[in-house]
Amino acid sequence: MRRVAALLAAVLLLAGAAGCGGGGAEPGAPRGVALVLDFTPNAVHSGIYAARRQGYYRDAGVDLTIRQPGESTDAPKLLAAGRVEFAILDIHDLGIARERGLRVVGAMPIVQRPLAAIIARADGPVRRPRDLEGRSVGVTGLPSDEAVVDSEVAADGGEPSRVRRVTIGFDAVSSLAAGKIDAATGFWNAEGVALRRRGVPVRTLKVDRYGAPPYPELVLTASQATIEDDPGLVDSMVAATTRGYEFVVAHPARGLDDLLAEVPTLDRGDQAAQLRALLPDLQPAPFGPRVLREWAAWDLEHGLLERPLEVESAFRLNP
Repeated sequence: MRRVAALLAAVLLLAGAAGCGGGGAEPGAPRGVALVLDFTPNAVHSGIYAARRQGYYRDAGVDLTIRQPGESTDAPKLLAAGRVEFAILDIHDLGIARERGLRVVGAMPIVQRPLAAIIARADGPVRRPRDLEGRSVGVTGLPSDEAVVDSEVAADGGEPSRVRRVTIGFDAVSSLAAGKIDAATGFWNAEGVALRRRGVPVRTLKVDRYGAPPYPELVLTASQATIEDDPGLVDSMVAATTRGYEFVVAHPARGLDDLLAEVPTLDRGDQAAQLRALLPDLQPAPFGPRVLREWAAWDLEHGLLERPLEVESAFRLNP
């Protein structure tokens, strides 16, 4: 009996020691968690990489693996199948995934406004969206591009059907630099910055200035099962990611260093320019239900969604 009691005491002692993690860590070793990005790493993801480099995820009990998307990556399906715990999704992709029956839920916004824009050469004839009537605008072929063109031209008093759309894939920078088109759809933090760095004068017409609400473009997303069955993990992930973006906003140079330390193939000058453009919109904040409803209505109006989206189910509004 004395031997059994001694063994029991040893087990209890070891269990207590395992639960005494430092720095706010959860009991035991950090839990392995996978996050798949929406695109190749860039400045918009700086808060995630900073949170990992600064130890914020480990403090929250998370051992984070960051996965870059591949050609065959379908992040909503990976989430729904439980193959990854989290993903960064474009908000339109989140809505479309929900409509297709994939139970994915937005957990927190990554960037606080739309990144989509119409980008025109500043030395050209397009000064505002309605100037695109009778002129060429390059589009990738994605439905969201059509929505951006329609929204901006109509909101500026023009007729969208009179705009000549040219499918150029993702060659907005080279097409505009060569003067092949009058304008192109793109992200103001990516293509817009790249063109300026190449010495091409541009005029950026952001979609939330012309018809669209100020919706959060990128969203940290989890499966409905994770949201319901493991809310503590979601809380930990959101808290650590928020700390990461707060760190980048307070210390941009150090945040850039963290990004480049993790992804050394990135060009420092390009990423520094992108980060400067993004900083005002990387301020962490909770979802705004009214803006999300306005976004869902905008997507429905422009054909990105086929039926009304129930915002309360699609986003974690009150964790």
